Amino acid sequence: MTTNLPFFSVFGAERGTNTQGDVLVSQTSDGTDLNAVWAEFLETLDIYNQHRTALASLISYQTTRQIDAVPQSVAGAQFEVASEFGVPQGNRLPNDVLKLGYGFEDYDIASRFTWKYLRDADTRQVEAVHASVLEGANRKTTTAVLSRLFDPAQGTTPEGNPEYGLYSGDGFHIPSYLGAEFDPDTDTHYLTTGSAVLDPSDVETLLEKVSGKGFNADSGRKLLILAHPNEAKVVATFRAGEPGADSVEAHFDFIPSVAAPARLVTEQIIGEQAPAQWNGLPVLGSYGDALVIESRFIPAGYVAVVASAGPNAEGNPVGFRVHANPDYQGLRIIPGSDQRYPLISSYYALGFGVGVRHRGGAAVIKVTTSTSYTAPVFPN
Repeated sequence: MTTNLPFFSVFGAERGTNTQGDVLVSQTSDGTDLNAVWAEFLETLDIYNQHRTALASLISYQTTRQIDAVPQSVAGAQFEVASEFGVPQGNRLPNDVLKLGYGFEDYDIASRFTWKYLRDADTRQVEAVHASVLEGANRKTTTAVLSRLFDPAQGTTPEGNPEYGLYSGDGFHIPSYLGAEFDPDTDTHYLTTGSAVLDPSDVETLLEKVSGKGFNADSGRKLLILAHPNEAKVVATFRAGEPGADSVEAHFDFIPSVAAPARLVTEQIIGEQAPAQWNGLPVLGSYGDALVIESRFIPAGYVAVVASAGPNAEGNPVGFRVHANPDYQGLRIIPGSDQRYPLISSYYALGFGVGVRHRGGAAVIKVTTSTSYTAPVFPN
């Protein structure tokens, strides 16, 4: 949530008590009851906690667990030919289950208003501070999910469990898929273009990295190409049969979505055009089987391909951990020390953590001449 309202400097510290400070202020300058504003804040927080940003929810799955044992393959059970007297083999969990931990951290921020400020401020000024907190929480959770996706570094959770990124050539077993085998020491989902431009072959390599391990439509997932506007404009120029800067021809055409502006064309579209939106995200167009999503949350110079199973679906690549106690989940607002009018001093609290669930469910690339991948730095 963002706001275009003016931001006023209302944060400060209480400096003791004096006679003026004992005066009770029960409404803003436009006559709005502070308790009504407080109730509105609680309502907007409830809406926020139900609907995290569409981008983060399509990449992640909310869980309360510290660690999960998640199968890394998407292959189903193997049937055998039945015999008249034989007993069939029993089906069991796949042997490629990996224990994956999720980090967790608590965050907070305070809002403080003096009674004089509330006396002279109108409701819009007070709401502007609340709106900025909602935007900050939105940004914090979304960038945390994306940062985990783009960073290959292995972390450690507060409980001492390993917190993984995507496959990074770290030697961990990669399950085979439809007869294809993968070298765990060299197969990485963190790539570089090796040149200063993004070519069609780069994007197609990302698509193959993910779909080639079973994370595709056959497993109930949709491939998403997530790109900053700078790179999304480049993807929009890809045409089948035309070579990129690396002289490798593109295999697909970029096709604008139905939301694209009016334009003159001579080509004929064969197949279904991409929708204007997919689960709340605006769609720029399609490339092959994937939808192209343009987002400024994606750092410039990077592109990701993600296999999404839908909003907050268990098949999404990143786990988003919340506290096991429902009372401590989501963004919470807590009255401050002055209980008579809690809006005068209040605290916002947010606790969460992230960790990759499906190490093959996404792949990322950095546009650089270097052969070494480095993770982007996301703003706090």
